[in-house]
Amino acid sequence: MSKKIFFSLAILLLPSLGRASEHSLDLTDHWAGYLALMVFLGAYLLVMAEEFTHLRKSKPVIIAAGIIWTVIAWVYHSQGLPHEVEHAIRHNLLEYAELMLFLLVAMTYINAMEERLVFENLRIWLVRKGLGFRALFWITGLLAFFISPVADNLTTALLMCAVVLAVAGDNHRFVLLACINIVVAANAGGAFSPFGDITTLMVWQKNIQTAQGPVDFWTFFHLFLPSLVNWLVPAAIMALAVPREKPAPVQASSGMLRGAKRIISLFLLTIVTAVSFHNFLDVPPVIGMMTGLGYLQFFGYYLKKTRTAEESQALAEESGHIGDPVAFDVFTKVAGAEWDTLLFFYGVVMCVGGLGFIGYLTIASEVMYLQWGADTANIAVGLMSAIVDNIPVMFAVLTMMPDMSLGDWLLVTMTAGVGGSLLSIGSAAGVALMGQARGKYTFFGHLKWAPVIALGYAAAIALHFWLNSALFS
Repeated sequence: MSKKIFFSLAILLLPSLGRASEHSLDLTDHWAGYLALMVFLGAYLLVMAEEFTHLRKSKPVIIAAGIIWTVIAWVYHSQGLPHEVEHAIRHNLLEYAELMLFLLVAMTYINAMEERLVFENLRIWLVRKGLGFRALFWITGLLAFFISPVADNLTTALLMCAVVLAVAGDNHRFVLLACINIVVAANAGGAFSPFGDITTLMVWQKNIQTAQGPVDFWTFFHLFLPSLVNWLVPAAIMALAVPREKPAPVQASSGMLRGAKRIISLFLLTIVTAVSFHNFLDVPPVIGMMTGLGYLQFFGYYLKKTRTAEESQALAEESGHIGDPVAFDVFTKVAGAEWDTLLFFYGVVMCVGGLGFIGYLTIASEVMYLQWGADTANIAVGLMSAIVDNIPVMFAVLTMMPDMSLGDWLLVTMTAGVGGSLLSIGSAAGVALMGQARGKYTFFGHLKWAPVIALGYAAAIALHFWLNSALFS
């Protein structure tokens, strides 16, 4: 089997192979290159089996990253080239640091709003409305679509699923259909916003320039209608199967804690700051996000200084501590971030960067973007993301940096985001809901509706080609 055929198959199974960067040694035919591929493949098989092994996905990729770069460094040292590897690692670490800090601030704000009972209050409000199953199906899907562009799709999906489980009782059919609808809606909503998904954030922060213009903040909103169609088409079909029943009324009461609305306002101000820094000052958006973290820290100080005696007593009773409990500690919100996701992202960046330094993504780029063509390759990327997590898929594409039109960059952004909806394991939202609604929302239950979801996927792509045809020129 020729090398070209081998790597064509590798791309189909492992789209996250790295690109050839400027380096002195070509290790694609070297034992070190083959070993790196085997290590990464083994690590990613463990990632894909997380649902069954319960091994956190960050662990295997972090180990794999260390092994891959150790092998590369050993070969380079043996050839008298000690500094090239150091420079390559520092470059990959810089890319990771910018995205990690950006995500960390966003996760901290989400945790702060959760601690102030913002999401719980929304859940209880929906439960108390006494709506029928079909109305809840559409409302939870609609809210998932419009909340995920601001909050991440994982948090949004968990919130909406909590509403569904609170009112569904023993109606497993409704839970299954509603969870599928939520996963599709949350992933679709995250595709048209730079803040909605890690993949869109990666594309935005890359500051890509095309012949039609840059892929800037506002450019993503060209994907709004295609993303909406991606959700509406399967939702309209699945809604016909939702039971025409009304759940038993649920009594619940709650209220947001002091400062909740102001934290929401500060989060919106943080987003405006990040966008403004990037668009008007050409400063990386992570600087704006870190500035926004400062907003939250100062507000936490204000909450501490202005708390009432009743609030202090309630805090003491809740925490069980003797002494002076903190009214709002921003560092507990930082600690509560999705560190497994952040560390998994580190492992992916370093693994793909190592494979790219070896030289594999030059081959992958030639096969996908020169032989297949950009449109076909980008549609295939979406299908791959249903099996392989969309983070390494998109990072691989960004590492390749193929010469594409603005329309094609938006196409791959959308397909990588919504392609994961085809299978329940294709996105973080789907995996999380399988755990939250265990036994009611399952892999095979989702798989039965995959053709309907694929219809929405195809419709979204067709609408993007038609609606944004000028961007492909």
